[in-house]
Amino acid sequence: MSRRALVLLVLGALTVLGVLVPTGPPAFASQVGASGPADAPRTARARPNIVLLVADDWGFTDVGAFGGEIPTPRLDALAARGTRFTNFHVAASCAPTRAMLLTGVEHHRAGIGNLIESMPRAHMGRRGYLGSLDTNVVTVPTLLQEAGYRTYVSGKWNVGTEPHNLPPRRGFDRSIVQGDTGSDNWVPTQRYLPHSAAVQWFEDGRPAVMPERFYSSEWFVDRMIGYLESDAASDRPFFGLIGFQANHAPLQAPREFVVRQAGRYDAGWEALRRARRDRAATLGVIPPDVPMARMSTHRTWDALSETERRHQARSMEVYAAMAEAMDHHVGRLVDYLKARGQYEDTVFVFLSDNGPEGSDYATAQPWLWTQYSQSIDRLGAEGAYAIIGPGWASAAAAPLAGYKFVGGEGGTRVPLIVAGVPGAPAGALHHGLTHVTDLAPTLLELAGVAMPGPQRDGSPIEPISGRSLLPALREPTRAIRGPDDTLGYELSGDEALYRGDLKLARSLPPLGDGQWRLYDLRTDPGETADLAARMPEAFASMRVAYDAWAREHHVLPMPADFNAPRQVTINSLYNYWLPAYGGVALAVLLGLGLGTTAWIVQRRRRGRLASRTRGRP
Repeated sequence: MSRRALVLLVLGALTVLGVLVPTGPPAFASQVGASGPADAPRTARARPNIVLLVADDWGFTDVGAFGGEIPTPRLDALAARGTRFTNFHVAASCAPTRAMLLTGVEHHRAGIGNLIESMPRAHMGRRGYLGSLDTNVVTVPTLLQEAGYRTYVSGKWNVGTEPHNLPPRRGFDRSIVQGDTGSDNWVPTQRYLPHSAAVQWFEDGRPAVMPERFYSSEWFVDRMIGYLESDAASDRPFFGLIGFQANHAPLQAPREFVVRQAGRYDAGWEALRRARRDRAATLGVIPPDVPMARMSTHRTWDALSETERRHQARSMEVYAAMAEAMDHHVGRLVDYLKARGQYEDTVFVFLSDNGPEGSDYATAQPWLWTQYSQSIDRLGAEGAYAIIGPGWASAAAAPLAGYKFVGGEGGTRVPLIVAGVPGAPAGALHHGLTHVTDLAPTLLELAGVAMPGPQRDGSPIEPISGRSLLPALREPTRAIRGPDDTLGYELSGDEALYRGDLKLARSLPPLGDGQWRLYDLRTDPGETADLAARMPEAFASMRVAYDAWAREHHVLPMPADFNAPRQVTINSLYNYWLPAYGGVALAVLLGLGLGTTAWIVQRRRRGRLASRTRGRP
């Protein structure tokens, strides 16, 4: 490739780097029995095994047990056996949520105040904005490992790739993890967007040798089963974390799952959004007849051409297929544990790391055209790239407002299922405010492991900020937080404070206008009615409380001109493109400069010669 062509390619790639940041169901009761082969004889265990299943970019009503039409029989069976948490909150993007999940510490205090890809450069390296786990936090698997648990992780990691942050130093006996935000689901070494030099895979803390081809959900479960099988003779309990890539972009799924979704989404996203709201209400997940804000960031279904509707419907079919495939492979793990007689002694926890991905990736098309096909006949397959965009993301989060990257409930409220807890009733619903930091103390209490002290190895550590969910698991009507307790939130300038049923919130453009508003989430989870004028005292006191929380958690104000897509471009330029291609670009620029200088000198020399020639007789 010529230098000129390489420079043009680099410049073209830089123009698309801003896309990382914006962008009738089976009867639930009938799915309870769809849980695989009969259980093997149970061996009682004093401390339970723990399986933590983390989906990527799932909407609030994607799971059948939460109101979705996607076939998820294995997750629904866990829900029927355990408890669904309907008011459970995470961060609106992956790394901050995973930091809180692993440590029980609010993400700013854990070191990941923002995604490194979209972090303002003035924030980088400051307290709370390392972009990876700080050294002053201890992880749950570390504490479980020290208490005698076997510990394993497979799949997405995304909390730091420094040696001290890789799984072996964070409490895992065995590990195969992806350090990045995502990758291709068929070809593990293929980047999903041009913001890094390569996909980072690590096995037991060292660079991993990956297969040429896999399907991510299947392979992650295979590796987890392999770890369990290798220690099958052990009588110690285990902790297993699977970080699925489903349903992170690019949306991809085996064909047998895609064809099963044919025609399911032909009515469009508005119809799906209404159907999901109504189904969730029927299941008791949300109150009946809750209002739903209409999203203003996508076209109506009727405004699309017939060709656009077919392509959009197929994209959502692939999304559903990817989720169903993940559910299928979760079932394989469940079946393995049943065959081993360990199912009854295992607590399962399922959640999504944030809401559904609503970015439209429109500006990424020039790069995607060189890497992937968007042909409708190939969507889902290897070499093809599907996304759902803001329309379907709005439906996936129904009846909530917003989606991934946004502080609205659609970006931060996700499904949580906890099953297998001794003494917990089956098929329960818990509607109280809960948070991802609550899972750390819950798992530690289940395992009989003490909370970490204020110091570790002579150095202070951040205390766990969450609260154990065991009281609510054993008595679903019992609240974890009182009406005056507060819970703060901030990510990329979107801010919120929860107090009882009230939520104080503001979101930045493009989905928000930067104005503070007050909502009653008990009757209005879709955040449609601003109560600030009707409840001025509550509004004022919560504003004061949020400011105090922000100071306590080292939240930095966003630059006045902050624009997340532009910031991603800038960071990618500094972190990848200049180190990778800066030398070539500099050589090209120097070559152009020298060539231009030589041309000017030559022109001037010819001009002087011509002048002298004209002056001769």
